[in-house]
Amino acid sequence: MLVIWILLLALLQEPRVPGAAASLRAPRDAGGRGGVYEHLGGAPRRRKLYCATKYHLQIHPGGKINGTLEKNSVFSILEITAVDVGIVAIKGLFSGRYLAMNKRGRLYASESYNTECEFVERIHELGYNTYASRLYRTVPSGTSTKRKASAERLWYVSVNGKGRPRRGFKTRRTQKSSLFLPRVLDNKDHEMVRLFHTNVRYRESILKVPSKNHRRKRG
Repeated sequence: MLVIWILLLALLQEPRVPGAAASLRAPRDAGGRGGVYEHLGGAPRRRKLYCATKYHLQIHPGGKINGTLEKNSVFSILEITAVDVGIVAIKGLFSGRYLAMNKRGRLYASESYNTECEFVERIHELGYNTYASRLYRTVPSGTSTKRKASAERLWYVSVNGKGRPRRGFKTRRTQKSSLFLPRVLDNKDHEMVRLFHTNVRYRESILKVPSKNHRRKRG
């Protein structure tokens, strides 16, 4: 019996490791509707955003945003980084540009990070993710402040059935074009990333943007 008491006292007096209690806390909530974001403050997540319309979102070095049916496209490999609770920035790994939405609701690829590059990331009831502009939204006029907050309509990142981005104010969170599955990279994607970082010719061939005259001739 004495031995048991000694063991219990030893356990109670065992020094606690700083930060151990913090690791037992529940993951931080993204706020409001949607899921939990344990990646906050961590390294960027390399993903491909697969839309429910069957297109992968692409960020091109020339500033264009669109969707592709290709399973392995270099411009569909993205880095998703948390910049605040439930807020992310989405960057094209190969293009080096950020996904952004302007005040007209148009998606574009920004060369530098700014407030138009911030998106509210939420987990939809169907298991998909939605991405809405943090900066812009539709606010109804002529109503009280309380009603305005509840009636606000978010502007979502959206790719239609033809692979074209839709303007933010025309989107709804329930539409297929606004629903995305973050997909992990497969072996072919990882090989493309490796070549991009190690092979200069490969990198230059990818980042070479056709001139306007060249594009006119082709069209």
